[in-house]
Amino acid sequence: MIFETLDTFGHEQVVFCHNKDAGLKAIIAIHNTVLGPALGGLRMWPYKTEQDALNDVLRLSRGMTYKNAVAGLNIGGGKAVIIGDPSADKSEALFRAFGKFVDSLGGRYITAEDVGIDVNDMEYVYRETEYVTGVHQVHGGSGDPSPFTAYGTLQGLMAALNKRFGDEEVGKYSYAVQGLGHVGMEFVKLLKERGAKIFVTDINKGLVDKAVSDYGAEAVGLDEIYDVNADVYSPCALGGTVNEQTLPRLKAKIICGAANNQLANNAIGDEVAKRGILYAPDYAVNAGGVMNVALELDGYNRERAMRMMRTIYHNLGRIFEIAERDSIPTYTAADRLAEERISAIGKLKLPLGRSTPSFRGRIRGGH
Repeated sequence: MIFETLDTFGHEQVVFCHNKDAGLKAIIAIHNTVLGPALGGLRMWPYKTEQDALNDVLRLSRGMTYKNAVAGLNIGGGKAVIIGDPSADKSEALFRAFGKFVDSLGGRYITAEDVGIDVNDMEYVYRETEYVTGVHQVHGGSGDPSPFTAYGTLQGLMAALNKRFGDEEVGKYSYAVQGLGHVGMEFVKLLKERGAKIFVTDINKGLVDKAVSDYGAEAVGLDEIYDVNADVYSPCALGGTVNEQTLPRLKAKIICGAANNQLANNAIGDEVAKRGILYAPDYAVNAGGVMNVALELDGYNRERAMRMMRTIYHNLGRIFEIAERDSIPTYTAADRLAEERISAIGKLKLPLGRSTPSFRGRIRGGH
């Protein structure tokens, strides 16, 4: 059934990586390299079954193709997962073994941090391969992508406000922010700086207390966030929070946040549009992180990164135009924008060598 699944989702290559001595069980999925080498993070998770791990990496890698295409990047989509508990199973040998598998692909796949992985883990991967982004600044990398993801989310929000209300005055409106991790807290900070009214929730009470004390947010219960009378619902934690149970409770006119896979399914996306709620497609909004690390491919520059984040505003505007033009929901319009770009560039038939990353400015060590 694997080839049938790959045929359905359009993957080019799936690599199963195993090293018994290091305890490595990993899967690398390369979805599409039309625009350039496949870039996407490495996730470490205690999957219940190998099938769950495969399903996740296939879904996530396809999502990266669309995210990178809409972001205007010259990179394709890929993803990797390691089956294991990130709190118990990490080791230098594990990540260096993974790095060897990444290196064996010769640049077709470039890895980065994702759930369960931090910059220290990437240091070990980087010892075995240069095809890593999000490496520490001491190596000429970009470090923590969270501030860039949050700033990019703000750009997407401004585009959504302009579309829905006709202005970009963030401080005029109220926000229900779900999730106060690295990106969510940074987003709350940006909203506060602009004078906005903010409601927050998180499973970590300490983070909620910080948002209240540092940024004047109002705390609400985990389940109450859906009932808040706010102009914008901003999911910044888990996916699938806009679903059959929560959508009827939302009072927001806009859904715009940093979480991945915010809509439980396409039917929910259709219902969001029918209810007159403007959905800012998540992978277009939260592309700031991948934009930032992608700049490492040809020499990282922070000023250039901040300038690049502002293109998210224009990308969202284009998506809203397509949705209106073709009378389709915004989530479909985002997919259409990605597919049109991949198709147009694919017809150019660029030689593969042109898209090989150079990683200028990198400092290697640890060998």
